[in-house]
Amino acid sequence: QVQLVESVGGLVQAGGSLRLSCAASGRTFSRHTMGWFRQAPGKEREFVAAITWSGIRLPYADFVKGRFTISRDNAKNTVSLQMNSLEPEDTAVYYCAARYETGWYSTNSREYEYWGHGTQVTVSS
Repeated sequence: QVQLVESVGGLVQAGGSLRLSCAASGRTFSRHTMGWFRQAPGKEREFVAAITWSGIRLPYADFVKGRFTISRDNAKNTVSLQMNSLEPEDTAVYYCAARYETGWYSTNSREYEYWGHGTQVTVSS
């Protein structure tokens, strides 16, 4: 088992920045792709970003438009999401997720085995 705990999100004004972190514990963190997903009220959960164990960043979701950066520190078992130029449309619960690497990479939430409880990000206009 891998336990994932996200940092507290928060309220930020449009155009502002926020950094989310996720700490993993339990089973080895190695060979797991780490991803960030989000879910806005009334919408399905959607992929935001992911990074492989070796540090390869999967293509970001189209709506990111160069505003977000995912990174990881394998020594500390953490993954982060730096979000800049936030927009009200980015308001959602953000989830950290982990997927054991089996030879291909995925942005499909159904293929991620471990999930954090989520953290609320609210962007005011």
